[in-house]
Amino acid sequence: MRQGTFKWMKSMNKSIILNKIRKDGPISRAQIARDTKLTPPTVSSNVKELLEQNIVEEQDLGESLGGRKPTMLVINNEAFTIIGVDAGPESIECIRANLAGKVLKRSKTKLQLPIDNDQFLAALKDGIASCLASADQVIGIGVAMHGVVDRATGTSLYAPNLGLANIPIKEQLEKEFGLEVKVENDARAMALGEYWFGNHGELASMLAVNIGSGVGAGVIIDGKLYHGATDIAGEVGHMTIDLHGEICECGNQGCLQTFVSGPAIARKATGQNLTAEQVFEQAVAGDESSIANFKAAGKALGVGLTNLIHIVNPEKIVLGGGVSKAQQFILPEVRHTIQASALTPAASATLVEISKLGDDATVIGAVTLLLVDVFELT
Repeated sequence: MRQGTFKWMKSMNKSIILNKIRKDGPISRAQIARDTKLTPPTVSSNVKELLEQNIVEEQDLGESLGGRKPTMLVINNEAFTIIGVDAGPESIECIRANLAGKVLKRSKTKLQLPIDNDQFLAALKDGIASCLASADQVIGIGVAMHGVVDRATGTSLYAPNLGLANIPIKEQLEKEFGLEVKVENDARAMALGEYWFGNHGELASMLAVNIGSGVGAGVIIDGKLYHGATDIAGEVGHMTIDLHGEICECGNQGCLQTFVSGPAIARKATGQNLTAEQVFEQAVAGDESSIANFKAAGKALGVGLTNLIHIVNPEKIVLGGGVSKAQQFILPEVRHTIQASALTPAASATLVEISKLGDDATVIGAVTLLLVDVFELT
């Protein structure tokens, strides 16, 4: 599926009907009309077009309410696919997924550092080409990129862990593949993936925090990803926790990232040249110093999340990224700190969970960047 077809789908899929089928299918035409207050002829004509375009299909008959049994409608999840990319900082992972987020194919390439913009783009194109092989009816490509991203131009403005800047990802990929390309910060993409596919139920607001080599977050408000006035909403890793703390890579002192990121945990393993993964292995083996290291990170994270609860007041907080795998040490400290520090009993009871999407949270989020355009009203 090339760009022209995708543009058509976007205009068609602004329909309330399509999103109603996605959220509540199997559903009858009559039920759609009742729930949306649209007239039955309007529903029928729109459904007819959606069936012709193969994005909706008819299923087994539903229960009769006194007349003829209604034909039920569902999204045809197999009709189209999307390429999702988790780009950097250590590797490029690509998947091809259907409209339900089911992974059909994947590839992963370890990046050889140091790397320049051209080498990075070449690795990106190779990974995508591998997932596109033998594929048809591809809607587009979603790229979750670490660092600061200009969404409008699809440019990676600054990728700190790669030491790169001003990478024209959207321009280069659209030229190479002739597909619609969406580029977003990785933590925000992860938040979208969690909101759509994390089995969190109906939520009006959610905060998803990605804790790995850095710390970032995506904020969902009224079901939409919030970007802020100057597009830096979610940079929670650079929230100040200690005015006199360690100097962060951003130049400020005592950022949350200096307490809870993988490299921070590794640095605090005093007298040892360990990775965060090795510190975790020692903690699992019962090493008290390593356990204390993770518990301290959990307490600092709890302080940061309490601040965010007081500002954003989300219904749920979801933790993902490599550090979240140490949940048995971190999560109790996070929850205890929030319960002890939040302003009200309701705020102190804010749900905090670990991502159920695991290592796929970000790459599924990249797929969701395109699904938002297909299904959501604009």
